[in-house]
Amino acid sequence: MFEERTYTVSDFNRMIKGYIEENPNLREFFLEGELSGVTYYKSGHLYFNLKDNEAQIKCVAFKYKFKRIAEDLKDGDSVKLFGDVGFYENKGDFQVLVRHIEKKNKLGDMFAKLEELKKMMEKRGYFSSLYKKELPRYPRNIGVVTAITGAAVQDIIKTIKKRDNTINIYVYPAKVQGSGASDEIVRGIEKLNEIPEIDLIIAGRGGGSIEDLWAFNEEKTAMAFFNSKKPIISAVGHEIDNLLTDLVADVRAATPTQAVEISVPERKKTLESLEDRERYIVALMKNILSNKKKELEVRKESYYLKNFSKLIEEKNRLLMERESRLLRAIDYYLNTKKNQLENKIQRLITLNPLKILERGYSVVTKEGMGVKTISDINIGDEIEVRINDGKIISKVEKIVKN
Repeated sequence: MFEERTYTVSDFNRMIKGYIEENPNLREFFLEGELSGVTYYKSGHLYFNLKDNEAQIKCVAFKYKFKRIAEDLKDGDSVKLFGDVGFYENKGDFQVLVRHIEKKNKLGDMFAKLEELKKMMEKRGYFSSLYKKELPRYPRNIGVVTAITGAAVQDIIKTIKKRDNTINIYVYPAKVQGSGASDEIVRGIEKLNEIPEIDLIIAGRGGGSIEDLWAFNEEKTAMAFFNSKKPIISAVGHEIDNLLTDLVADVRAATPTQAVEISVPERKKTLESLEDRERYIVALMKNILSNKKKELEVRKESYYLKNFSKLIEEKNRLLMERESRLLRAIDYYLNTKKNQLENKIQRLITLNPLKILERGYSVVTKEGMGVKTISDINIGDEIEVRINDGKIISKVEKIVKN
């Protein structure tokens, strides 16, 4: 038999509350799960359910008790919380009284996604030095993308003016952390690229936690840096591994101040350098002129310059001699050719058949063909006898052979 125990509801709930409050395992513990039913109240309190695949439990974070609550908690987030079990005696409900809550492995997930993004962009060549643009040697107009209220913009302006107060500065005020920061940074870079006068862009911010700097690890921000037609410097103050914008920018600076020091020569030193160069060039020209003058003096004393007129006379005499020899050679050649021609003409005259006829000889032809022997003609043939002053047409009546 068991002892019958009867409780009132209030007594029963009070007893349960006592058990809960006295159990050390139900105080100051960590609990992991997935959020659902997340509700923020105007009072500042936060209510939600924490669940896993098999069960769920109610949770509340009272404004006056919790140490930290992320403002961007939403249904589906995996979280880790710290708190105690609380029992609401009047309704018989128990819930977790949350002191602290954070997204479980949020930063780890962010870094994992970042590494995947880095690998993808590196594979596509976005980090390659082939795409890095050189910074202008003497920029006259510099664009700046950063928060207008932060220390970074003041450091940039102050350092630029200190190094060269003739430079024009174009500031595009942009949110650099939190929701929407990436979009504003991207717009700033795009707008400054539309200004033809701008020679260089510095985009960045001062230091902060990795969460604060995460806008510079966003893909859209990195692509804006990469697609910038103007040379661009990633100037985010941090001591961690390179941010994504550091890898795609043309130049990476550890701080906004260093970005200016990298890109803006000190005007005073530049002028001093130009003056040094001017002095060097003047000295060099003087040295060259001095050497040429000495060389000219030496040439004046040379044999050729001293005897220039004699050399001209000698060259003229040699020229005249060569001209005379050439004329004589031409005359000799022409006379030789003339004599050869006259001899050939005389031979032709001597061999002329008409000259033979003048000496009493004749030429006999039959039907236009020359008669060389008696056998070439027959009795009755008509022949033609050509003599010096005419020709005789005859008919052969008799042939006498020798």
